Amino acid sequence: MLKQQAMPRKRSNQTKRNRIWLYSSLGVGAVILLIAAYYVYSILSFTKQIHENSETNNMLDHRRLHEEPAHEPPEWDGKEKVNILLLGGDARGNRSRPLSDSNILVSIDPERQSAKLYSVLRDTYVDVPGYGKNRINTALAFGGPGLAMETVGQLTGLNVQYYVYVDFEGFIALIDAIGGIDVDIEKNMRRIDRADDPRYNIDLKKGEQHLDGLQALQYVRFRSDAKSDFGRSERQRKFVSSVAAKMKSTTTLVQLPKVLNSIAPYLETNIEPHEMLKLARLGMRIDLGQMSDVQIPPAGMFKPQRIDGNDVLVIDPEQIKQYINEQ
Repeated sequence: MLKQQAMPRKRSNQTKRNRIWLYSSLGVGAVILLIAAYYVYSILSFTKQIHENSETNNMLDHRRLHEEPAHEPPEWDGKEKVNILLLGGDARGNRSRPLSDSNILVSIDPERQSAKLYSVLRDTYVDVPGYGKNRINTALAFGGPGLAMETVGQLTGLNVQYYVYVDFEGFIALIDAIGGIDVDIEKNMRRIDRADDPRYNIDLKKGEQHLDGLQALQYVRFRSDAKSDFGRSERQRKFVSSVAAKMKSTTTLVQLPKVLNSIAPYLETNIEPHEMLKLARLGMRIDLGQMSDVQIPPAGMFKPQRIDGNDVLVIDPEQIKQYINEQ
């Protein structure tokens, strides 16, 4: 009799535990769903905002875009190589149409899940479509990112479909948002420009250091040594790889919404939101350990000259295309 009374109680307890487990599971599932929804919302909001930046930024309001109809980026079918031009410019003060301090072409091979970085030296003397011969960094100032893409594509022989532009403040915001970057600084770096804002002066010590956004900007801008722009382009490629690796880390992914919100005001791109999501997924599969970097033009394929008061690197365009094709 006593045993018969105990059995329903046992079943009741078991039912209660099952309900607790069910409610707990549903609660965890709901939390995960909300987090996922927040991430998707953050990413979509971010991609929409920076794509709109490219449509409203004054830098894009140039003669060539008014003369020629806008072209949608080519359809990406998942097999064609994707080439994205990373542009870094100094848009401080009234510099709404700056020269490009950094021109890095990221070439992604979806089938091999690999990537290559081509760092184009800013003094490379090229034909800027519609403007004649000049340094390649003038293309951004003459005609905005569209002309920069066309000029780099003409130089390399590659189909440059996309660009991402960021200025000084955007670069600083990105590095601060991901918690800084560890860098082994190869030498003491110091440069003081009394005509510039003191916060942009360069003063870094040799050795392994953790750099915040402003210090990182100093590192990638430094060229006051014998290697000049050659050393700077090498550091920029190295730094881009380090940022990419950190962006893929678990800690940074958790902070993704915060990172996106902090850098969105400073970025502009022609990548459509739906394409950006696909490319982001592709980027997560890239083996960064196998990512190679190349300087354009490479050593031995240019002649330093002074033309119209500017120091430039004179090249043979066909030789450069052949070199890149071999790469």
